Amino acid sequence: MPKSRNAKATTKVIPLMIFLISPLILSPMPVVLGSSNQKFHRPDPLRRFKYYRGGYDLKNKHYWASTAFTGVHGYAVAIAWLLCGLGFGISVIVKNICGGSSFSPVAEHSDSSYCLVFLLVVFFSLLAATATGFVLVANQHSLQTTKGLKSTLLRAGSDARRRIHRANKAMKDMQFYLCTYDQNTCSLLNKTSHGLGNESRAIQQFVQKSGHSIDIAIWTSYIVNLVVVVVNMVFLVAALVFFLLHWEPGFIIIIFFFWIITMACWVLTGVDFFLHNFAEDTCVALHEFLENPENNSLSSLMPCSDLLKAESIMVDIGRTIHNFISELNSNIMNLPKQLRLNDQNDVSRGIWKVCDPFSGAPDYSYVPGKCPKDAIPIGKVPEILARFTCQNGNDSAACGGDDEKFLGEAAYPIAYAYSHSIQDLINIYPDLESLIHCSFVKSKISEVDSHQCRPFMASTRLLWESMLSLSTIMVVLTIIWSVKAYRDRRRSFSRFSVIPNSTQS
Repeated sequence: MPKSRNAKATTKVIPLMIFLISPLILSPMPVVLGSSNQKFHRPDPLRRFKYYRGGYDLKNKHYWASTAFTGVHGYAVAIAWLLCGLGFGISVIVKNICGGSSFSPVAEHSDSSYCLVFLLVVFFSLLAATATGFVLVANQHSLQTTKGLKSTLLRAGSDARRRIHRANKAMKDMQFYLCTYDQNTCSLLNKTSHGLGNESRAIQQFVQKSGHSIDIAIWTSYIVNLVVVVVNMVFLVAALVFFLLHWEPGFIIIIFFFWIITMACWVLTGVDFFLHNFAEDTCVALHEFLENPENNSLSSLMPCSDLLKAESIMVDIGRTIHNFISELNSNIMNLPKQLRLNDQNDVSRGIWKVCDPFSGAPDYSYVPGKCPKDAIPIGKVPEILARFTCQNGNDSAACGGDDEKFLGEAAYPIAYAYSHSIQDLINIYPDLESLIHCSFVKSKISEVDSHQCRPFMASTRLLWESMLSLSTIMVVLTIIWSVKAYRDRRRSFSRFSVIPNSTQS
């Protein structure tokens, strides 16, 4: 009987499909976000400053240590500045305790020299205020570009989770259909569905954890830069007020805090330079991923199967479905009398055929638009078979001589289950194809590489350059303030005057 041959073919196709799909889900999936082509030659403080010669790897502490060490120039200047401040402060304290200042003569200076110092203080204060404004703008711009890049990349993770969730839902639907008729296939489906669920939860946890960690890093950098420059601006204003009021204790306070702020600025200069290098590393790695996605080690963002292995599996899936539907359509052509419909309103108007969305050999690629208009999806086959199903007994003999009722009542649920299962496989095929080719990852990374990387690197570079300028200006301004405080000791000034009235005895 043709129906018997079709049923046997169907029961062979479904387990084969599940067997082909399960390696895509259950096998260990290498992660994709990194580049083994990009090599570095940076001192690694965790290995006694031996050079780190590896690639871009966010899971490698030696990569992080060596990249953070690129800001060593800023850290070194900050330490040197701190030591100079400690030495200067200790010398002043010792000198005052020993009473040396009481016997040291007070040098006389020309009025023009006091005007020059005043102009230098005002000039470098304005320069510092301008540099502070640049840092504020660059800091805000860096925040926005970094948040945009993070959002784009994490959306790739959410997209993968949605695709896996759809595939998992299809697997569970197939379990519902097939568990009554095929326990082995049902068991494999359950295992595959469990693997899909684990992958989905792992991605969700990664997106949540990474999103939280990235937010902490972004906002910490932003807030620290913001606090330092805002405090610096406050003390710049206070310094000008103390300068005009000639309040000598205020000079000591200003010098002390300027020294601390300048040290913090140099530390941030190193940190911002490290972040700029990290931004460049990231963008280079993303660009190399687009050029050579099979040879990358970018850290855990998206799961993708081994491309060569998965490609052959997807071809096998397409071949199996294509051959099955071709055989089914061939059998339909051999049964024109039973399959000719009486309902003239039916779109088929005669012999119908099942849609085969796969091309032929050798690629067996998925082409959903290749089906003719009168073809029906395989999931709709049960609706048509219901018209030819005998409802009065367990097989077609119970229907007597009715040629139209050729399908036994017991066989219909099996045909229904397997037809819908194959349709579910066809429905999730694009998602599986997208997952194994990482097309959703490539799309997001291409968007970052084309539109977001350049602004991201430019914003981090501008932040570093602005902070470097501010740090340098603050060194000069603090020294000028120290010189002024030393020159103005034991002298009296009128308010808002630049030139002293006299020298105190």
